[in-house]
Amino acid sequence: MSAPPLAPEAAARIARWREAGDTIVFTNGVFDLLHRGHVEYLEEARALGDRLVVGVNSDASVRRLKGPTRPIVPGVERAELLEALACVDLAALFEDDTPLALIEAVAPDVLVKGGDWAVENIVGREFVEARGGRVLNIRLREGLSTTALVERILAGKSALDPW
Repeated sequence: MSAPPLAPEAAARIARWREAGDTIVFTNGVFDLLHRGHVEYLEEARALGDRLVVGVNSDASVRRLKGPTRPIVPGVERAELLEALACVDLAALFEDDTPLALIEAVAPDVLVKGGDWAVENIVGREFVEARGGRVLNIRLREGLSTTALVERILAGKSALDPW
């Protein structure tokens, strides 16, 4: 039997927020090597509601999605870093290739992904919309990605070196 998508304490927090009438926003991602693009994205997502829940791909799911050299930072640490941000109320690891089970457990009012995702392709869209929620995408910050950061590091470039 697999673990539930949310720890009991996390589920209880979300239930309290819902009882208080808070609007819950959900997004997800790898968030490996946290950078300014991530922070701006998360702040924009948080501004869409009262609480922000972030699904974080587990180490195994990152390896399946990104290859054997990723993640660079372990999942528990990535979740802890995200929860340290003022804009993030809860970060939860998920093991599957998609966050659908976690989205269904959280039952957000707003589901958000980056602008590289067309709204109709966002995992969980049908579930959220069927509950009367909104599904949106937020523009990506050009040149701000973990992949670009890793490439810069491997090339031996500093932040001051031109590409």
